[in-house]
Parts: sequence; C-alpha cells; structure tokens
Amino acid sequence: MTAKVIDGKAFAAQTRAQVAEHVTRLKEENGITPGLAVILVGEDPASEVYVSHKHKATVEVGMESFEYKMPADTSEEDLFALIDKLNADPAVHGILCQFPVPDHLDERRTVARIDPSKDVDGLSVANAGRLSTGQQSLVSCTPLGCLMLLRDEYDSLSGLEAVVVGRSNLFGKPMAQLLLGENCTVTIAHSRTKDLAEVCKRADILVAAVGRAEMVQGDWVKPGATVIDVGITRVPHPEKPGKTKLLGDVHFEGAAKVAGAITPVPGGVGPMTIACLLANTLTACCRAHGLTEPEGLTA
Repeated sequence: MTAKVIDGKAFAAQTRAQVAEHVTRLKEENGITPGLAVILVGEDPASEVYVSHKHKATVEVGMESFEYKMPADTSEEDLFALIDKLNADPAVHGILCQFPVPDHLDERRTVARIDPSKDVDGLSVANAGRLSTGQQSLVSCTPLGCLMLLRDEYDSLSGLEAVVVGRSNLFGKPMAQLLLGENCTVTIAHSRTKDLAEVCKRADILVAAVGRAEMVQGDWVKPGATVIDVGITRVPHPEKPGKTKLLGDVHFEGAAKVAGAITPVPGGVGPMTIACLLANTLTACCRAHGLTEPEGLTA
C-alpha cells in the first residue's frame, strides 16, 4: 500500500479562500470587517517572521490587521493595559500575543488577560474548559486544522478509534477533545504508555505530537490508517553539509507504505495553523455580532 499524501498547503489555501469569501459577504451584507490584533513584545527574529506572515495573510483575506510592537523591557502593567484596550475595542475581534515573550513576562497570565471571546489562539483556561465540557469555544489553531484535514478524509469520524500521541495542553488534550466531539473512541498516549507501538497500531486515526523526530515507525501504523504528523524537528541534512532538514514525529517512508493517508513534514499540518487563526477570527466576529458562524470553519 502507498498512502495518499495529504496536501496541507493546498487545503490551507482553500480554507483561506473560504474565509475571504465570508469576509466579503460580511462587509457587503452587514458592513462589518473582522479585525485581528497581534502583539509582539521584543525582537525575537522568528517571532517577527511569524507576525509578518500573519499580517500578510490577514490583509489578503480582507480583514483588518492591527499590529502592536512593544520593546523587550515592556512591563506587565503596560502589556495588560494594551490588552485591556483591545478587549474593549469593537473593531478588534481577535487578539493574539506572539510567544515567546521576554522572561519577565508570564505567558499564562498574559493569555488569561485576553477576553476569551477574542482568544483566537484558543489558549485560555476558559476556552479549554468550554471545549472539554462540550460548550461553544475558540479552539487552538493547530488541533482545529488537524480536525479539518480529517473531516476532509472521511465522510464521518464517528466510531473510529483515534490515538493521540502527546498530552500537551497546547495540542494533545484539545485534539483529543475534538475527536471525542466527533464521536471517536480516543486514547491519549505518551512517554509512559506501556506497549506504545501496540497502542498506536490500534488506531484508525493516529495523531503524533511529541516532538521526537521519527519516533513513530512504520510498523506502529495500522494498515489503512490516517496518520497526522504534528511534529517538526530541524536536524542536520544527511546529504548537504551545513544545511538542515525538517523531520516529523513519524518515519514518513515507513508509515507511507502502510497507512491509507498521511501528512508530510513540511507541507502537512503546518500551513493550516495560520489558516485556522483567520477562521477563528471570522468565527469570533460572527459570534460578537450574533451572526451565523461560517460552516466548515469551526469545531
């Protein structure tokens, strides 16, 4: 068997196009433009690149992009004052503080300061709690992107056995909750799981998110399963001295011989993250104005 390679880049482009269509309709029919505010504290080069990509994507789908760059020595008081201002601004429907922040600032306190209805990263305790109890929430972007890819692969996820390898608050736990919401039978596995390979081999849907390059081998995969690889590790390139390459948590070549479908690294899950950030901002805007949420772009 040779697995279908899931093209996350193409699916993300399709998702952004859907968002843009809804944004145009909101403007024409309701005179409303969704707005996303991104806060960057300090001058971390990688963060600056990410923020630039988010700004470009936001503008391309017709949303308002509000960028706030603050110096590295910004106090918590000043950061929270800005967040409070954005919480109260009706033109801002989504707020994101780019992490990491400088060491003197606390990420959890920062997330907690954002109005949960504008927490488009889906990181707040309030949104996590709502998700776990089946209530309306904003969902962390990467798990939401994975769910969209899975929905595209199956007519229904109901009754399928899913294994999520990784139990992080950022990904593993919300991913499991989303799969439960789709009526999957869900196992969360991790480094202490006994017979991890055998647990993985039960899965119709295997989601790997542990941050260990190529940990999941081909013989861990059930024949015909769908494999979603969330991991990304940069390693020295074996054939190009001085260069690096990206590896996922799954041994791609081995798994692709067994699986029915698999996401590559790069080009699989990664492109969905910003697409889902835009989708969450649109959803937050619709909820703020009591309008129908966009179909297919929410959990």
